[in-house]
Amino acid sequence: MMLQRIWAVTQKEFIHAFRDKRTLLMMISMPMFQLFLLGYALTMNVSHIPLIVADQSLDPASQAYVDALTASGFFDVVGYALNQAEVVRAIDEGRAQAGLVIPSDFAAQVERSSAQVLFLVDGSDLFTAQSAYNAALNIGQMHASDVLLAKITRSGWGAHLSNLQPLDVRVRVLYNPNMKDLWFIIPGMAAMILDTQSIAMTAAAVVRERETGTIEQILVTPIRSGELMLGKIAPNLVLAMVNMLTVVGVGVFWFGVPFQGNFWLFLGLSLIYVFCGLGLGILISTISQTQRQSQQLVGLVMLVSMMLGGSFLPRYTTPPLIQAVGDLFPLTHFVPIARGIITKGVGLEVLWKNSLILLVYAVVIMVLASRLFRQRLE
Repeated sequence: MMLQRIWAVTQKEFIHAFRDKRTLLMMISMPMFQLFLLGYALTMNVSHIPLIVADQSLDPASQAYVDALTASGFFDVVGYALNQAEVVRAIDEGRAQAGLVIPSDFAAQVERSSAQVLFLVDGSDLFTAQSAYNAALNIGQMHASDVLLAKITRSGWGAHLSNLQPLDVRVRVLYNPNMKDLWFIIPGMAAMILDTQSIAMTAAAVVRERETGTIEQILVTPIRSGELMLGKIAPNLVLAMVNMLTVVGVGVFWFGVPFQGNFWLFLGLSLIYVFCGLGLGILISTISQTQRQSQQLVGLVMLVSMMLGGSFLPRYTTPPLIQAVGDLFPLTHFVPIARGIITKGVGLEVLWKNSLILLVYAVVIMVLASRLFRQRLE
């Protein structure tokens, strides 16, 4: 009898979903649209930064340094200036995001091994500023080493110093050897899109029934509150899993992100994760008085979850209290699962803790939503 009552509500929700074809089409197409938009627009690696140069030396030494900057791929010279004031003006006007000022006695300073240049970076753009700052330091150090080596070679000491390198550091990047940003972005993005979709799809389920007055018709039936919750979740669960398959499929086959792990394990854990999001949406719908209030709560939950969930920004840099707040959202526990299975290829022996948390979360959120729904009715 219990399954019959749940199936009756599920059929009702399916009929409502397929009757509104525009909303259904939007719910299916929106995740792919978000994935394409963020996949092409969002990048962590900033290159070809517009650079304006004030070369007051105009000699082979200064030209070699400018060539080293442009050859790295991090900078593109977009213009030349006469002095530092013109460089700052170009950055203020947005014509460049970095500027280089080379003094007039640069060549003489290089010969004395005491050359200095001024590198100006537009700090209003954080990602560009960090990339330009790190690139300028690294390129400057490598260019200085090349100049020093050339001077030593000309002096005849090169053969004696060739074997005096005290440290040889060899760095190997695991799981993403070419450091492609999409390999990092896509798993976290898939988790974020599933989270927002699953919460939004059910956030108005109960409050809509209350506003239209149909909740009283449902309450006169023998159905229990928990069965009503499950019946309303079931159609959205199917739709969310379809969205999950499309998002992962686009990430793997279109963007070329390799899927290293067990697909069936990922599918099962995604099912639990989506159930958590749908349960959280039901809880929001239960405590809301109107659909507008539920939409505002959904927006707040999505914003906090996205900022603290670790989908784009590392969580270990935040204070412990902020990390504890982030632990209240299922996104926080699914992001390591998505990256662990898709990127690293690890299994349940590594991800069991996050998987157990999601399983407990799903049970607790449904019990809590059911009890609050019963209390609101009383």
